[in-house]
Amino acid sequence: MAKDTVEVLIEGGTATPGPPLGPAIGPFGINMMKAVEEINAKTADFKGMKVPVKIIIDGSTKDFEIEIGTPPTTALIMKELGIEKGAHEPGAEVAADLSVEQALKIARMKFDSLLANDYKHAAKEIMGTCVSMGITVDGKDPRETQKAVDAGEYDDILVE
Repeated sequence: MAKDTVEVLIEGGTATPGPPLGPAIGPFGINMMKAVEEINAKTADFKGMKVPVKIIIDGSTKDFEIEIGTPPTTALIMKELGIEKGAHEPGAEVAADLSVEQALKIARMKFDSLLANDYKHAAKEIMGTCVSMGITVDGKDPRETQKAVDAGEYDDILVE
């Protein structure tokens, strides 16, 4: 029999048999508590962040496997900065300031799901997300910092 895939967004380490997980996988007849425990074990590092979870279910054997995605870039930035949300009016107000080192740290966490070929460009992608969140990078508009990265000003930080 074909395999079914269920995708849900769950807060790290706090999955329960209730919504959104229970109603999504209940009809497949798999062991709910075993799935919840496995999801919580795999997402424990992302406590307090929404994490995409993919459950692949074999309908004939009721076996399942769980794949954990990385949280959205915005969630990683907010966790790194310890803020609840970005600016209400990006460009007009500043929610926080991200350092280039923090951008690199987030880029390393998300590297597999980014389009960049190296950490320098991955960090620039993270800085691009900061633009829409109203977050400065090294005290400057993220676009200015991206230009400085291109000019080689941060080469000592952004090494492979």
